[in-house]
Parts: sequence; C-alpha cells; structure tokens
Amino acid sequence: MTGYTRRSAEIEGDFVVFLIGTHINRWRDVRAWLPVFRAMPRMLQELAQHPEMGLLKAHAGWMFGGPAVVQYWRSYEHLEAYARNARAEHLPAWRAFNRAARSHGDAVGIFHETYRVSAGQWETVYGGMPEIGLLAAGRAATLDPASTSATRLGARADDTPPVEVPTA
Repeated sequence: MTGYTRRSAEIEGDFVVFLIGTHINRWRDVRAWLPVFRAMPRMLQELAQHPEMGLLKAHAGWMFGGPAVVQYWRSYEHLEAYARNARAEHLPAWRAFNRAARSHGDAVGIFHETYRVSAGQWETVYGGMPEIGLLAAGRAATLDPASTSATRLGARADDTPPVEVPTA
C-alpha cells in the first residue's frame, strides 16, 4: 500500500484564474447552445498546441448547472490577447455566440470570472490527489505534515494543524 501524499503547487510570479461556463435555459433550442458546446474544445485544443499563448492548464467539468472550464493563465495580458485575437478560435466563437443570443434570447447563458492572483497570495493543498488545478498548472512540492493554510499563506509563522494529517 502506498502512503498518503500531501502536495502543494508551486508557480512563479502572478497568474490568472479564469472560469467560463454555460447554463442551458432552454434545452429544446439546440441551435442556440450546440455551437457554444462545440467551440470550447476547439479553443482548448488550439491553446494546448500553442503554449506561448499563455494557457497553463484547463480543466472542464460541470459547474453552476452547466459545462464549465477552469483555466490557469500565465497573465491577464495573455488571456486578453487570446480573447481579442482575430486569427484564433475564440473571437469568431464569441461573435457567433452574441449573434445567437440576439436571435435566441436567453436559451443559453454564459458566464466568466477572471481573478488576477498575486505571487504569494494563494495556497494549495492536494492530499492523495492526481495532478489537477494549480498542481497541474505549476510544479508539485511535497508538504510538511505540520503546515497549515495560515503558514503557507504567511498569515502566521507558527501554527498547529486543527486535525491530524494522514501520513504514510
């Protein structure tokens, strides 16, 4: 049996967390939401093939009642440059969505949230987990069993974990 491993993510400098997703309000209006569903995989494939565009990692799943993607970007400038790039997959898809929204109303909703994260102002812990989230976007580092969120964020120099952490 292997031991329980606690890890944290390491990433240099500032970065951006971008959440984007949809909510299908009228499932019968397939012409409104199907193009949105088809566009995101093409964008993610394009970004995976061009790491210089700044996407560090993306994870797709279900959030807030619909398909969504959590994306980690090297910088806001990278994210915005991709969003506005007329030669990339995103801008044509964005324009098409806006045209569809005008003709189909609120058949499909879309949201995004953008978070600029300053170096040293975040912390992570992954216990017995595969490489997901920032752990996949950055580098993995083994955690001291005595570390806590407060010590990892620098809120306190010394702290006692409120629960016993599983170890090997």
